[in-house]
Amino acid sequence: MSSWTHLVRFIAVEGSQEHLGQLVDTARDVGKDSFEGIQIVVYLIDGTMFDGRVTEQILHVKTLLSPVSKDDCNFIKYLGLNYMDHAKEANLPLPKAPILFAKPRHALTGPFPAAINIPKCAQDETSDYEAGLCVVIGKSGKKIRQEDALDFVLDFTASNDVSARTLQMVTPQWPYSKGLDGSCPIGPVLVAPSIIGDPQTLSIKAIHNQDIVQDGNARDMIFDIKKQISYLSQVTTLEAGSILLTGTPAGIGYFRQPRRVLRDGDEISVYIGNIGTLVNKVCYESW
Repeated sequence: MSSWTHLVRFIAVEGSQEHLGQLVDTARDVGKDSFEGIQIVVYLIDGTMFDGRVTEQILHVKTLLSPVSKDDCNFIKYLGLNYMDHAKEANLPLPKAPILFAKPRHALTGPFPAAINIPKCAQDETSDYEAGLCVVIGKSGKKIRQEDALDFVLDFTASNDVSARTLQMVTPQWPYSKGLDGSCPIGPVLVAPSIIGDPQTLSIKAIHNQDIVQDGNARDMIFDIKKQISYLSQVTTLEAGSILLTGTPAGIGYFRQPRRVLRDGDEISVYIGNIGTLVNKVCYESW
């Protein structure tokens, strides 16, 4: 058995049970395939995302799930204002150190058919998207050197930091406005570092109702992924299963003219080069 390179977590057609799988056709954009109802075929993975091995058993995807479960997610950390063009559109100086905040595990959700649920308190025409590259840590470490940082990465995927801007602007602390249940979709697939190569070359796009609203590249990060991992591990052990949201490029809805907002029934997608498309529908909660 071999190590996985493109991992999905899913409910199988066969038996309706949850499994991990390796994509058979790694050239497919499984996020788009799921949204369009195109069959996704995988090899069953034996084990966890940390130690799983690819078997020869074929399964078919009934429902794509978040590739990292809440049980496997140790912590969600987000870097705010980490792209030069985003700092410019916000009319803010470049930060001298990473601006960090945490998101609760209940913010975690997956690709379509999972929806981004907007609670009543955020249904005020300020719900927003933030496309970003997501890093999952594969082994724990402390005081990690920058030159060793990528050795601690398990995989890369796409993420969307959905934000309630009115709630965000009334306080200097952001976890409440960015920690809504289901406000952190990731996926659709975890891609191994051996496939990604240099993560700082990846393109990043947000597509809102078929319009490209963010079009950036990871090379424009203020603090690159190596610096982020090293910085985070200096005072706190960075544990396996931690999810790092590495920032967002320019083009968020709040700073656009006219503003773009997430409304009930909208489609919002995040595309990352070499990974694929994270697609979600927006759903306003009725209670």
